[in-house]
Amino acid sequence: QVHLIESGGGLVQAGGSLRLSCTASGDSVSNLRMGWFRQIRGKEREFVATLNPFTTSPDYADSIKGRFILSRDTAKNTVDLLMDNLKPEDTALYYCAAGAPAFIGIRYLSSYDSWGQGTQVTVSS
Repeated sequence: QVHLIESGGGLVQAGGSLRLSCTASGDSVSNLRMGWFRQIRGKEREFVATLNPFTTSPDYADSIKGRFILSRDTAKNTVDLLMDNLKPEDTALYYCAAGAPAFIGIRYLSSYDSWGQGTQVTVSS
């Protein structure tokens, strides 16, 4: 079973940056599809970004494309989410998730088997 721990959340002003990190244990991130999701208070959890093990090109939600970068570090067994030009609407609880490699349905919550506990990101205006 894959265990995931997120870190790096915090409070930042609009326009600022944060780097979230997800550390995996139980399997290598080079074998897994690794994703980031977020949940804004009162709303459903939504897709942010994901990366299959057979590619170096992440898939991003339109709302964050061009501002967030997902990267994988196999030596550390982590996946990072670098978030630039943050906006107040990015305020949410951010979750790391892991699933089997897939070609379709990679944005769906149900396609992920393991989840972290989440890390809070708050962007002030």
